[in-house]
Formats: sequence, C-alpha cells, structure tokens
Amino acid sequence: MTSHEFFMDLALNNARAMKGQTDPNPLVGAVIVNENRVVGIGAHLKAGEPHAEIHALRMAGDKAKGGTIYVTLEPCSHYGRTGPCAVAIVEAGINKVVIATLDPNPVVSGNGVKILKDAGIEVIIGVCQEESQQMNEVFNKFIVEKKPFVTLKSGTSLDGKIATRTSDSKWITSEEARVDVHQLRNENMAILVGVNTVIKDNPELTTRIPNGRNPIRVIMDSTLKIPLESKVVKDKKAETWIFTSMNYDKEKWKSLKSLGIKIFPIADFVDPKEVVKILGENLVSSLLIEGGGSINASFLENKLIDKVILYFAPKLVGGGQAPTFLEGEGIDKMRDAVELKDTSFIKIGKDFKFVGYPIYK
Repeated sequence: MTSHEFFMDLALNNARAMKGQTDPNPLVGAVIVNENRVVGIGAHLKAGEPHAEIHALRMAGDKAKGGTIYVTLEPCSHYGRTGPCAVAIVEAGINKVVIATLDPNPVVSGNGVKILKDAGIEVIIGVCQEESQQMNEVFNKFIVEKKPFVTLKSGTSLDGKIATRTSDSKWITSEEARVDVHQLRNENMAILVGVNTVIKDNPELTTRIPNGRNPIRVIMDSTLKIPLESKVVKDKKAETWIFTSMNYDKEKWKSLKSLGIKIFPIADFVDPKEVVKILGENLVSSLLIEGGGSINASFLENKLIDKVILYFAPKLVGGGQAPTFLEGEGIDKMRDAVELKDTSFIKIGKDFKFVGYPIYK
C-alpha cells in the first residue's frame, strides 16, 4: 500500500461510517496531511450540512497550508446549500489534492478539478477509485438516472423457499442474519413489499437497531385492500406510501388519507417501472425490496434490480406449494437466465450472505 492509498483508505473508512445518513447526497471522506502527519479529517454527515472537505479544513486550521488533502470524491464546484469545496481548498493554501474519483454527474464532472488546477494546485485522480465508486453505488445511479438504486433482499432455505407450504416463515434465518437485515433497512431510504405480505405477516418494516433510521414503507396494492389495522397504517413509526391502480377502493382511499398515508394511483395496474420513476421524482435514492416471489419477479423481469442480497439458511424445506423468493413467469431457456457478477459469500451466524449484481441482456 502506497502512502496515497493509506491516507485515501482512511478517508474511505470515515465516509463509510456515515452510510444511511447522507441520502440523497454521496458518502464522502477527507483527510489533510502535512509533513506526513494527519492534521485534519472529516466526513459528510448529512444533506445540507458542510461537506467532508470543510470539516477537515476546519480541524486542520492553519496547518492545512502547504499540505495535501485526500478526498474520496471530486470536490464540488457549485453553490448549493453549501459553498464550493474546491474554492475553499484553494483559499486554505493546499498544495496537492488527491481524488479517488470524479463526480459522476456529467453536468459538473471535472469542474472542481479545473478550479484546483487553474489555481496551480497539483491534482492526482484515481487513487482507490474502484473502492470509492462501489461505496457510492447508490449516489452514482441516482445522480445520473434520477431513479433509486434497487436492492432485492430475501432470506431463504438452501432450496430457495421463503416459507413452508403452510406459509410458516418464522424464522428461516438466524438472529445474526436478521440483525444484518436491519442494518440494510437503516441504509436504504425506502423499503417495498406487496400488500399480500402486509396481510399475511403484518410487518412493521422498521429498523430495530439503536439510533437506526426507519425507511419509508412502500406498499404495492392495486385495489387498496390493505387492512386499516395494519401496523404500517397505524403505528406512525415511519411514513407509508401506497402505490395503487385507478381501480382503487374510493372509501378506503378516504380512510387511509385521514390516517396520513400517501397514495399514488398509477394507470390500470401497479407498474414497477412507474413505482421506481415516482420514487426517484420524490428524491428517494435507494430502495430495498423485501417482497414475495411475485413482487420480486416483477422487478427482475423489468430489469429494475441493481443488486441482489440473499441470506441462505442451511435448511431444506421442499414442497411444490412452498413459496420461493422468485416466482413470476420465469424463462424458457437456461441461456436466458439472469447471471450475476461481482459475487461474494460471507458467513453470518449459521447462515450465508450472498451478494451479486444482475447482468441484463
């Protein structure tokens, strides 16, 4: 590991610690080094608050002059809720800027670097670039496509079952795996299920970890058959948004609205593509799907899944009537199967966590 990589890795670790706090902004870390000593360090904490570079500059004070700043993302060049970080770096007298990756937004990419170079500052780009881009996979998609990064999550037996033939599903995976799922919920702005999951399981869809963030609860319900006594309707622990068709129950609409539920009617059926589009328009940058087999398949068939996370329990359930995590119409030829890339397995408790990214043809 070079010295550049060492200090950039420190910046990356500080940025990662803020995961789930900065939406819809990116995760960014910054480290200022002078005479091979860290004199300032910072991370972006929350949208609307100072960026990582500003926190690091404030900590460094006069020691920033003549130093090197390591930043996980190109310093911003525009005036928004905060001033441009590139200008602040110039004014602090920094001599060198080491950047992991450029801003993915094509409208502003390279502008921050131009400000720095025009001021005579040496700029190095690409140190730990892959790690930075992976860390900000959510932001990188949202800032370009204006749609949320969609993660499909499911807990299954080794043979892909999410419940027995009698619909018993508690618990397939271990407590350790379930804790990891709550961390996933904390990291995502919204969580989505179908109305049948609400009717069958009456879930809270909240984050049960200390100081966790409860995601917006998104329900796909074409006729508004969701029970008014459901936890997602009554508990007020998080916002609940329901996507329905134009065939919704008009009286149920009034009741749900009176309880503070947001309702989005879309066409003759609840099209997953429209759901994702509308969520993006409402600045939801990340979506976690915890649906049943039909909901999961509808998003996959529409090529909307960006990431798959499966928790495999070392159990065999069997049964042709037992539900699986992926149903729908399926494919005719094995050559049409959706392959996954950049795959990994880790052990969590008794279970195995699989992560992969779909490759669409």
